[in-house]
Amino acid sequence: MFIQSISIKSSLFFFAIVLICCNIDLVAQNISVSQTTEAGAFKLVDGTSAAQLVIDTEDYEGVHIAVKNLQKDIERVSSQKPKFSKTIDGSGAVIIGTLGKSKYLDNLIASGKLNLDSIKNKWEAFTIQQVDGNLVIAGSDKRGTIYGVYTLSEKIGVSPWYWWADVPVKKSKVLYITSKSFTDLGPKVQYRGIFINDEAPALSGWVGENFGSFNHEFYEHVFELILRLKGNYLWPAMWGRAFYDDDPQNPIEADKYGVVIGTSHHEPLMRAHAEWDKYGAGNWNYTTNSENLRDFWKKGIERMGTNESIVTVGMRGDGDEPMTEVTAIELLEGIVKDQRKIIEAVTQKPANETPQIWALYKEVQDYYDQGMRVPDDVTLLLADDNWGNIRKLPHPEEGERAGGYGIYYHFDYVGGPRNYKWLNTNQISRVYEQMSLAYAYNARKIWIVNVGDIKPMEYPTSFFLDYAWNPENFNLKDLANYPREWAAAQFGDTYASEIGELLQTYSTLASRRKPELLSPETFSHTYSNEAETILKEYKDLEQKTLKIKDKLNAAYQSAYYQLVLFPIEALANINRLYIATAKNRLYAKQGRNTTNQYADQVQELFENDKALTEAYHSLNDSKWNHFMDQTHIGYTYWQEPRQNTIPETETIKIPQTGKLGIATSGTTDFYPNVNTLEVLPFDQSHTVQQITLFNTGVDELDFKLNKLPKWLSANLKKGSFSEEQVIELKLNPKKLPQEPISTSFSIKSADHETQINVRYQPYFEEAKGFLAYNGMIAIPANGYVKNTGWELLPDLGRQDVALRPKKRFSKEITTTNTCLEYEFYTPQQLKGTLSFYLSPTLDFKNQGGLSFKYQIDEGEVLELNMHQDTSDNWGASVSNNTTHVKKAIKIAPGNHTLKIFGKDPGVVIQQIEIKSQNSHRDTYLVAPSKKVATD
Repeated sequence: MFIQSISIKSSLFFFAIVLICCNIDLVAQNISVSQTTEAGAFKLVDGTSAAQLVIDTEDYEGVHIAVKNLQKDIERVSSQKPKFSKTIDGSGAVIIGTLGKSKYLDNLIASGKLNLDSIKNKWEAFTIQQVDGNLVIAGSDKRGTIYGVYTLSEKIGVSPWYWWADVPVKKSKVLYITSKSFTDLGPKVQYRGIFINDEAPALSGWVGENFGSFNHEFYEHVFELILRLKGNYLWPAMWGRAFYDDDPQNPIEADKYGVVIGTSHHEPLMRAHAEWDKYGAGNWNYTTNSENLRDFWKKGIERMGTNESIVTVGMRGDGDEPMTEVTAIELLEGIVKDQRKIIEAVTQKPANETPQIWALYKEVQDYYDQGMRVPDDVTLLLADDNWGNIRKLPHPEEGERAGGYGIYYHFDYVGGPRNYKWLNTNQISRVYEQMSLAYAYNARKIWIVNVGDIKPMEYPTSFFLDYAWNPENFNLKDLANYPREWAAAQFGDTYASEIGELLQTYSTLASRRKPELLSPETFSHTYSNEAETILKEYKDLEQKTLKIKDKLNAAYQSAYYQLVLFPIEALANINRLYIATAKNRLYAKQGRNTTNQYADQVQELFENDKALTEAYHSLNDSKWNHFMDQTHIGYTYWQEPRQNTIPETETIKIPQTGKLGIATSGTTDFYPNVNTLEVLPFDQSHTVQQITLFNTGVDELDFKLNKLPKWLSANLKKGSFSEEQVIELKLNPKKLPQEPISTSFSIKSADHETQINVRYQPYFEEAKGFLAYNGMIAIPANGYVKNTGWELLPDLGRQDVALRPKKRFSKEITTTNTCLEYEFYTPQQLKGTLSFYLSPTLDFKNQGGLSFKYQIDEGEVLELNMHQDTSDNWGASVSNNTTHVKKAIKIAPGNHTLKIFGKDPGVVIQQIEIKSQNSHRDTYLVAPSKKVATD
């Protein structure tokens, strides 16, 4: 009996496993669309006709809107317009319906031909199956069906950005659905949406010109975009706008389409802040004006009606400002209590049946940390710092809340340390890094992102909503592949890899420092050839971008310009502008005869910025006019300038007969300001150095190198030049001295002769790892020799390198399971600082900072707190897009190991730098690393 029981149980267990595996297989399959038929394929279009579309008249209006869009999509792709039918005549139809709203689905279920148990009672789930020769798209609810419809649209070649970015459809006269079934069990994050914000001057100018106002005709395009991206939630434009008041049809259309409407973090009870200016009475002060405020809020809930909404509760100061410093938590809790009474009174149902959020934005989080609480059913909407760094996450041991937690994130911001609204400067890898932590810490109810004007945030918006759908099914490999896959969806497969690489390279360059923060002082013209390296990076990127442009079909040109070419050219141009300004000012001090040329170049680049803007605005008969109106040149503080302002430049008088000038890398000294110059040292890994000769006059200058040591060669030993001449010094491998040597040679012109000091400092053969050079060692995070428990985040960081602990919780991280090891060498004793350049993660655990540990050789294991062992304040960290953590060290000559141990999640290592106290090298980025040369 016991044996038989085990046997039965084993059989049942095996059967359950088979069912689970089958279900997983069913869910894992994808929709496959082909231009050639095969056995069992469903014919959507055959070149002469398209399958009929069948939908119950009683189904949701939003589903009908989506199906009409599907009809248009099929026609866009194939030039065949499907017809609607009210009957199913055998096979060959596309049957679309929502569970409980479609008699066609009911009949198929009753006949045993269709089983929808896998999606029943699930949130926004859908299935696409071949049933009895027909194609069935069935949703568990309204949006589930809509997502099923738009999934098919995207698979046949219609991008969600077909209207908003003019992405052309992929034409095909024949379309077959070759997969038998596909089921998506719905999103892991319940509400996923965007916030249209900071909408002047770009979006507001465009809307005014094309729609007159932020009315339902404008918002219908927004609703469709959100749904095609599998989002479901919107905070409408709010600066001077009022979604309900601007056009009473707005909320009606939102509810029809199936988009959930909320209001921003500081607009309680469905009232736009602009409405208080229009209809409010008295001050925005609950202590002195509570009756008028309650009446104002009540009208908001009355107007909301039964529209699907999420109600913001709480209160900030007037105009999205903080409340007064003496604001009492008791008062704020009372405000929320009164607001919930209003909700109950108007809706005639318990407050917990109306979805609500309390946004812990800026100082509101402080109230929470000091003990303020709201009812358990209210979603706590946690926020980033407006720069993509999450401020707080739930404690992993906190109990479940009925309302759960959400995240309010930013791709755009108005405020300190500087507005950033002009271009997309967001790395999707940083979004992934932060939002994957949010998901791990159970912030899963709502994800909403501030996208500014929508354009030009197309790429990160797609990523944010794609990732929100199912973070559990998205790994680092998917992250690495995302740029290529997104590019393929917009531009086809042929050049998808190249375009994906362009997008990612652009994102890395843009993330280093937002263009609004750039200045002539950003990059060094003296050390590590930094400014010239930046120029070369942009030149290379532009050339690759233009090369692809020339190969793309004409149909893709507009979308390519908007999504790829314009941001790259615009960002390259503004970097050139500031670097040219810096050169002009530096050369004016040196008296170079090219000084005025750089003043002219700055003017040309400033005019080119205008030309690029005009080119964008003229696309497609000026369809996107005003979208690049945002000012971005000439910031002097956090707020944007009223107009772009050209940087100040200098012009100097150039004499007919000038003098020789000489500059070398690694020093601000130059001749004739000083009489003796130093060239950076030579070793086995630094075999070439440069000297720049410059002319301070109009007439040509002669020059000659005298007494050049035999272990060096030069590309030119004498000659003449009119503006500049680069002398390249190179080690002569056949005449290298056996020991370190310091000597000098001279450069003579006319009656002037300058001494140039040179050094050869070879390192020992036993040297290993990264090399100390001129008092500094640079180590990229991925330069380890051993790695236990750290994962490489693709395409993250200022220099495209970043590592974080694989484990997400501090209690899981130990020195044995999360350890990195690096090797480095210094020929001399090095006394100075050990620096770690980390992503500017905030103390989301609210524990006084996030920590990690390190050890040099077999020395003491020391702990560093990234928020305490740094001189960077928050403004510096986000401006530089890194937090610089440092510790004083003293290292003996020779080979060494550096070990880094994890302690807290969120510590993302980008670069490591060891710098002598005698080194004066000052660059914005960490200087390029050099490893010991090997044969």
